[in-house]
Amino acid sequence: MADTPRTAHVIDGTAVAKSIRESVAQRISALQSVSPSFKPQLAIVQAGARPDSATYVRMKAKACGEVGIQYKHVPLPAEATADQVVQVVRSLNADPSVSGILVQLPLGPHVSADGVRAVTEAVSPEKDVDGFHAYNIGHLSSRASTPLFTPCTPAAVIRLLESTGTQIAGANAVVLGRSDIVGNPVTSLLRNRDATVTQCHSRTKNMESIVKQADIVVAAIGQPEFIKGDWIKPGAVVIDVGINYIPDATKKSGQRLVGDVDYVPAATVASHITPVPGGVGPMTVALLMENVLISAERILEKARERKVTALPLEIKEKVPSDIEIAMAQTPKPVTQLAAEMGLLPDELESYGRYKAKVELSVLERLAHRKDGKYIVISGITPTPLGEGKSTTTIGLAQALGIHLGRPSFACVRQPSQGPTFGIKGGAAGGGYSQVIPMDEFNLHLTGDIHAVTAANNLLAAALDARMFHEATQSDKALYSRLVPTKKGKREFAPLMFKRLQKLGIDKTNPNDLTPEEITRFARLDIDQSTITWNRVLDTNDRFLRKITLGRNPTEKGHEREAGFDIAVASECMAVLALTTGLNDMRERLGAMVVATSKSGEPVTADDLGVGGALAVLMKDTVKPNLMQTLEGTPVFVHAGPFANIAHGNSSILADRVALKLAGTEPGEGEDRVGYVLTEGGFGADMGMEKFCNIKCRVSGLAPDATVIVATTRALKMHGGGPEVTPGKPLHDTYTKEDLGTLKEGCKNLVRHIENSKKFGVKVIVAINQFATDTPAELELVRQEALAGGADGAVVSNHWAKGGEGAKALAEAVIAICEGESAFKFLYDLELPIADKIGAICREIYRGDGVELSELAQKQIETYTRQGYGHLPICMAKTQYSFSHDPSLKNAPTGFTVPIREVRLSAGAGFLYPILGDMQTMPGLGTRPGFWEVGVDPESGRVVGLF
Repeated sequence: MADTPRTAHVIDGTAVAKSIRESVAQRISALQSVSPSFKPQLAIVQAGARPDSATYVRMKAKACGEVGIQYKHVPLPAEATADQVVQVVRSLNADPSVSGILVQLPLGPHVSADGVRAVTEAVSPEKDVDGFHAYNIGHLSSRASTPLFTPCTPAAVIRLLESTGTQIAGANAVVLGRSDIVGNPVTSLLRNRDATVTQCHSRTKNMESIVKQADIVVAAIGQPEFIKGDWIKPGAVVIDVGINYIPDATKKSGQRLVGDVDYVPAATVASHITPVPGGVGPMTVALLMENVLISAERILEKARERKVTALPLEIKEKVPSDIEIAMAQTPKPVTQLAAEMGLLPDELESYGRYKAKVELSVLERLAHRKDGKYIVISGITPTPLGEGKSTTTIGLAQALGIHLGRPSFACVRQPSQGPTFGIKGGAAGGGYSQVIPMDEFNLHLTGDIHAVTAANNLLAAALDARMFHEATQSDKALYSRLVPTKKGKREFAPLMFKRLQKLGIDKTNPNDLTPEEITRFARLDIDQSTITWNRVLDTNDRFLRKITLGRNPTEKGHEREAGFDIAVASECMAVLALTTGLNDMRERLGAMVVATSKSGEPVTADDLGVGGALAVLMKDTVKPNLMQTLEGTPVFVHAGPFANIAHGNSSILADRVALKLAGTEPGEGEDRVGYVLTEGGFGADMGMEKFCNIKCRVSGLAPDATVIVATTRALKMHGGGPEVTPGKPLHDTYTKEDLGTLKEGCKNLVRHIENSKKFGVKVIVAINQFATDTPAELELVRQEALAGGADGAVVSNHWAKGGEGAKALAEAVIAICEGESAFKFLYDLELPIADKIGAICREIYRGDGVELSELAQKQIETYTRQGYGHLPICMAKTQYSFSHDPSLKNAPTGFTVPIREVRLSAGAGFLYPILGDMQTMPGLGTRPGFWEVGVDPESGRVVGLF
């Protein structure tokens, strides 16, 4: 009896591809249910409009739609050069919304093989969903590694083989073809699965006999029906990758599609065979979809990872000077730091190797994230001994980020040149908890303070010039110069319409104004006695506190008394710190009030026509500055308003960016939440009070906790310890155990705890340890803090040990910050100005009340009438006491707070009363810090800076 002819099992690529697509769609849907922002996207770059290429592109676009992958088509002209395509590819590499990139080949006859290779290798290996990049091909060829992506067609071959149940390991496999697209990668894949592989090509001899020995045949040579049925070993598995068109008069198109294998006779011999079409083709597209999904999942996981590489510390028992420690550490390139944080290359603007500005577009990209935990770092009432608030901020950031593996960001102010070269020193922290490079941090940084100075002084110049011109010209001449005729036409400058609107004049043609309207428009009519705008300089210069302007004969006797403030006390700086974006900053700068007119109206920067120019000078300052700690965790350094004059906090924008970078994606657990440590200047009665009542009102952010930094030395001083004189040795009280003095001084700490609790936040006391502290002293402070209402109190030794020394403090912060914030404000904005001032004096300072000078009363009446009565209060007072008097240490009571004057910061959005004899321009002492500062002539490094 004759044998029954064998009929091979048809490997249904269409069915297998369908199951893959369904799996991809289900995985996407499942991820989107917990992470709605998860949106895989395939970008296809196509040069020209070849019909075959257009067909392939449409096919892939359709597949994207079926599985829930977004599709982006990037068409280019047919004549696009390789360089132009590369440029497009690089922009797609940097686009975080793009999961995979595919360049549709061919590019055209004008693009050489080298050009094609340049294009394919321009695709980032992480987005090379075609698997053609040399990186992926190289890893595919190595048994010791795995590529990020396997080329889709070769992967389809393996999947189809596996679908038959064929044992690949140990099988004899023959691959016909040696292209980099199919033949070579398939050979690698089979070899990596322990098949014995023979690869045939156009110059292979005895091909028929080789094929007859094969258990597995993969045909990819591009020759129609080249492999005959009698070449096939009985029972072999045949995967036909060929796509060839041959003439066929029975078809409407006049041709039909066949593979590289003569299908009908081969099917009578093989055990399994793929048809053409319906075999490998549908699988290739399905696996492309799977690769796009894999890429999107990796991108999502990488965005969640945010693992910062630690910079090792070489801890010495005898701690060197701050600058010696800083100079001994080599920072990471800021580009590396940014990538570790989850920033994209386009979101970074480098200023040298170790500092950069961050684009605000990151806020929009990460808008879907839940913010990280928000901690304000404050302290007890400062003393000349220093409490180490900045050092604690940095040490805690290092402990959280490096030693506990949590995303952590420190947000600090940019130091002013005033204290840097004066007596206070820098603000980079100290010991093994510093911002580096500390010399760049403490000096020019990225020039933000210089921009603030330039803007402030432009406004001052505009103010005096306008008063001079109004005093020396008639109404007609003044108006003609303000709105001149140019080429026979007269037009208002765009900014002038804002003033016209303010005056209720709805005319747009300068020639239509009546004489009365011309006078009102052209004359600001400033009352010189009401001018509050000073010039600024970022240097402590006491002799500029009061000056006379206009002494030169060219000013025609128009002299007036004025003065200088320190640059960081400028309202321009406060605007920068409180702005929420570039447009908001422009409006705030224009709204700044510099004086009152004789008719009682506020005169603004926009009235002077300078608001737009101020924004131009400060446009780059709006981007937060990125630096790092000694251990390599990120630090945002942005804005530098003084805490005893302005509101003493770094910028809202830096905090917002940090909170998003430290935040969690939808579906992530609390164990992945990060921490943002933002520093409020001086004691909790200053920086923290203003943080809560001013900064949080503008930002809408609510702190989860406050850390109050205390030292035994400072508390002893508040407890009645001897005065400290610079240059003289410390009294034994500060270097030996004295529990009595220390306990008395803890009253200051307890008051700060009580005050912080009034804002509804958790309170953690950080006891910054000194080498001379005894265990009994540290325990006394800890117990007094807990008895005073603190939620936690922890001894921390980060100055001497870096982040490791603050690990216990970091653990306490994590534990105490669980749950939601119960934050609340101290006072209602709708209260009268005097009542808001009184609330701060009574509730925070614990004074009996306030005493308003005649000038202050008059100013309050003016501001209320002008519509500024709803603004929050920013007290300008000494930092050395809860009161206005620096000699009243510890926790004084029974005093009345004198208010000398009240100034308006309409652009920043607060009123600031000046208490007692508080100065807005510090002075240099007899022995300023600049004596030590210099440059090493050999290395060019800064020396003597702390």
